[in-house]
Amino acid sequence: MIVKSETPSAGARAFLPLLLCALVMCIDGYDLYALPLVVPHLSAQLGVPPQSFGVALSAVLLGLGLGAVLIAPIGDRVGRRPVILTASALMAFTSLGTAAGGTVTGFALWRLATGLSLGACLPNVTALVAELAPPGKSARTLTVVSMGISAGGIVAGLLAPPLIAAGGWQALFMAGGAATLALLGVLAWQLPESPTFRNRARQPREKKNSIAFVQLLSPPLLFSTVLFAGLYAVNALVLYYVTSWVPTILPLAGFSMDTASRFLSLIQFGGLTIGLGLSLLLDRGWAVPAIVGTYSSAVVALLLLGVVAPGLWSWGVLLLVAGGGISAAHLVVMAVAVGFFPPHLRSSAIGIAVAVARLGAIGGPMLGGLVIGAGASTSLFFVLAVAPACLCIVGALLISRALRIAKAMTEADAFA
Repeated sequence: MIVKSETPSAGARAFLPLLLCALVMCIDGYDLYALPLVVPHLSAQLGVPPQSFGVALSAVLLGLGLGAVLIAPIGDRVGRRPVILTASALMAFTSLGTAAGGTVTGFALWRLATGLSLGACLPNVTALVAELAPPGKSARTLTVVSMGISAGGIVAGLLAPPLIAAGGWQALFMAGGAATLALLGVLAWQLPESPTFRNRARQPREKKNSIAFVQLLSPPLLFSTVLFAGLYAVNALVLYYVTSWVPTILPLAGFSMDTASRFLSLIQFGGLTIGLGLSLLLDRGWAVPAIVGTYSSAVVALLLLGVVAPGLWSWGVLLLVAGGGISAAHLVVMAVAVGFFPPHLRSSAIGIAVAVARLGAIGGPMLGGLVIGAGASTSLFFVLAVAPACLCIVGALLISRALRIAKAMTEADAFA
């Protein structure tokens, strides 16, 4: 009787920190997609063309990359918990500050600051989840918790119409800031520190990391490193090209702004559900066909958006397949690519890929702004995303080679 009564309690104690990390991811996803949702309203209010906000849309992604490289590593020295708490407080402040923005430059600066806090927070949340996950379930746990970002995008898209109607575009950022402050209180009360943090030997590990960087950029791992970073970056370019401008480009095809916001939520919902399905296929060794099939379906959907007349149901399905597929692939590429590298090189490999991927994430919104500024139609806007999506297919087809390299290295180490 005693064992039975204690087991659920232990399970609850293990579940709560993971739930809190998922909620942090949700807040992060909400912040990432808040500005695209209000760009049409800001454009009308400030009297500037929508493409002028391309810099602001990219600023949050630039800040995310800088925060991940310059601030997030502090978590390795002082612990995950203090960095997550500090970054969450900064996210609340910058979200409320964005609500006070009045110029394109002001929005860009506030979103840059938001990105810095996101970049500091996300890697430490990811590391904490990996260290708190049940034994043998780290990859699946990371995938599920990471889906909080898609969930946050869904929430932002669904709440945008009523919040903007009630309090203007500022209400979307004020609600995000208030929610972050509320979550911060719970995090300060319940979020634990990593159980392995205090046992890490810092000095030897730092020396190993410098050697790891050289190994990753030398044969035979050079191919795997370039493939991982390149695929992740091109995927990010397509993802943010589409999602950053959906609320702006769809009204040009006759949809209302509220419907466009809901379509963005639909894309995030597609990413969540398709990503969950992909994770089940990955566990069964179907990585390459699953990812190639997802990208191929997205390419077909993007092409059909160029020829199918705009309609609520037809375009809804096509956007779910195209945007949702690309969003889902972004979640699982990381999980698959981790298998390219030996355990002692994985964190360094992920750091390189995330840094390179910021180039694609920044370029996506800026490229979309240029396309819109050139007067492209909504259909052409989506068709132009086909080329980089096809590059993702090529990259996915090369995954098998990277996995063979990893297998050969493992066998060589076993005989050494």
